[in-house]
Amino acid sequence: MYIERALREAFLRGSDYFPAMLLVGPRQVGKTTFLRHLSSPERKYVTLDNMLDRDFAKRDPAGFLERYGAPVLIDEIQYAPELLPYLKIAIDQARHEHAEKARNMFWLTGSQQFQMMKGVSESLAGRIGILEMLGLSQREMNSSATVPFLPDNDFLAGPRPMTTPELFERIFLGSFPGMVQGGSEQRELFYSSYVQTYLERDIRDLGSVGDLDRFFRFLRSVAARTAQLLNYAELSRDADISIATAKSWLSILEASNLVYLLKPYANNLTSRLVKTPKLYLLDTGLAAFLTQWPTAAVLETGAMSGAFFETWCLAEILKSYYNSGKTRPGLFFYRDKDMKEIDLLIEQNGRLYPVEIKKTATPRRDDSRHFQVLRRFKKEIGMGAVVCMYPEVYPCGVDCRFIPAPLL
Repeated sequence: MYIERALREAFLRGSDYFPAMLLVGPRQVGKTTFLRHLSSPERKYVTLDNMLDRDFAKRDPAGFLERYGAPVLIDEIQYAPELLPYLKIAIDQARHEHAEKARNMFWLTGSQQFQMMKGVSESLAGRIGILEMLGLSQREMNSSATVPFLPDNDFLAGPRPMTTPELFERIFLGSFPGMVQGGSEQRELFYSSYVQTYLERDIRDLGSVGDLDRFFRFLRSVAARTAQLLNYAELSRDADISIATAKSWLSILEASNLVYLLKPYANNLTSRLVKTPKLYLLDTGLAAFLTQWPTAAVLETGAMSGAFFETWCLAEILKSYYNSGKTRPGLFFYRDKDMKEIDLLIEQNGRLYPVEIKKTATPRRDDSRHFQVLRRFKKEIGMGAVVCMYPEVYPCGVDCRFIPAPLL
């Protein structure tokens, strides 16, 4: 059964404006299924996973576009960057002949951003809209409306409440559509196949990763450190690689949209802020597989339960922005040298919204005690939130509220 994706409206708006649209995201998050579901019957489809079509596109890009003319959906465009200048030529020619026809021409998907985005920015600037897709959000699974998360949103129309064990079942399974719809029986097979495909098809193609076994160890080390401050020394030690290699490999994971680096909030008014980003492996199901948690119940009571809960909440908030067409959300965290920390800062419309994330059903007002440090920035402070497992939205002070994580 197809699950309607929240990105639909943002993508169609962009497609009505731009001649080309690029949808990026990790493998298996549903990019192709989503776009084929949106496509009209006249839109042709070609995937560059097919080696014959890939070779044709690389060897004769003009002939390729003559065969697969607009409107067309080209899957995995990163395999043939040679097409990009020819897409520009086709778009400019259409604009010259009839400006109204130079819309909704090319739909593109990409699972890697490393080499692709440079070519896109050079060849298609002003001609292409770029959106990002991650796995299914909680709201998509529950057919609830999606808006960018802010603590002062109206949460009355959110999904039904969930218990902590129910939420950890979802955290354990992850958000890939194939996993959500396939169920836990195929979990081991799904994730082992996913990792093997990622290593063999995406990482090997880069050429810069010579040792796939070490890269797998590096990937596992990243998963074990989700929701922690980024520490290249520890990552390099775990995989027996240099720090320079660790930096290079992490950039690959980030460009593959598997990893998100949450930047620290920076302000010229103080020099006492931590400048190291926090590391998140966004799909908690993949992270649980890589760190070998056997069941959701063991994960819920294990040493990493808080880190997985925080990762899941961060990913859901990030999806709420991506699914609304906002690919550069103002998300940060706060930590200073006095060890005062705020898990998430959302900067929107000149305001700072502080968010603390706690895996507890009995939160305390004291959980928001560090929010007051934001006054030093002389910015307007919006409603704060403690995202937790309390069963309902409830005030925890004048400008703060408890928000149940399942309502994200």
